[in-house]
Amino acid sequence: MIRARLHENWRAIPEDARGCAAALGNFDGVHLGHAHLVHTLHTARPDLPLAVVTFEPHPRELFRPQDPPFRLTLSAEKLAALEALGVQHVFQIGFDEAFSRMSAEQFVGDVLFSALGLRHIACGQDFAFGHRRGGDVTFLAEQAAELEMGFTPVAALADAGGPYSSSRIRRLLQDGYPERAAEELGRPWFIRGEVQHGDKRGRLLGFPTANIPLGRHLEPARGVYAVTVRLPNGQTRRGVANIGRRPTINDGQESRLEVNLFEFDGDLYGQTLSVALHRMLRPEKRFDGLEALKSQIAQDAMQARSALDDELSAK
Repeated sequence: MIRARLHENWRAIPEDARGCAAALGNFDGVHLGHAHLVHTLHTARPDLPLAVVTFEPHPRELFRPQDPPFRLTLSAEKLAALEALGVQHVFQIGFDEAFSRMSAEQFVGDVLFSALGLRHIACGQDFAFGHRRGGDVTFLAEQAAELEMGFTPVAALADAGGPYSSSRIRRLLQDGYPERAAEELGRPWFIRGEVQHGDKRGRLLGFPTANIPLGRHLEPARGVYAVTVRLPNGQTRRGVANIGRRPTINDGQESRLEVNLFEFDGDLYGQTLSVALHRMLRPEKRFDGLEALKSQIAQDAMQARSALDDELSAK
């Protein structure tokens, strides 16, 4: 597989990274709609290196910092997903106050054309850019023509429910349907983070857990999930996870991800895990004491094994 190169300083692009065909957008989730955009661009210009122009942080994080975390993919996850699509260069533009004030004309001329040296660009019909979103697809087509850059507008990929979108996938996860979100992503959705020390209560219950903060990831529906976990050594283990605030223990802390790996005995503290959600088993609920909770966790683990077995047999 071609390794994607990440370029984070748009003012200092190496010469061998210029002359690409690039798809433009935020690419949160890198879902099937994004894949359609990238593949359409590559079909239009197979003679040019394939690239993506994206932004970090997501503009919404800058303009609406009070919003709850909403990201489907962070920078490293996005890079890996784009690499899997055959993208060779990812131009990740730092989106700050100064950049947000850049006019639409400056973005096309100074950034895309002069700084990145793009020869062809593509975007979805709803792409907007520049100060106060002053540029749209029509404006982009006109500017590209003046600068003699090729341009391909790409209609959104859609199904019976409408266009594929990051917003639609977020709603599916928040409603407790990770398996449906996976269909639109083209892969299971996962939360990636570093294992932190917890209160060791899971170990006392007989189900030791790895505790991972949600960080900037979207918080999906609170409850119990059948999961698979990718370890730093590349191994994948099955498990059961809880996402929520642990109402039985009532610790009053922020929501967290706690995952129990089946048939695993090892020290994971400080390691980075990727926890893929496959199916929601039940909503979060309060139990009458730790014994009742312990009994339910055992049932959850059995149900998670069954759900993962069913998924494997269906493939």
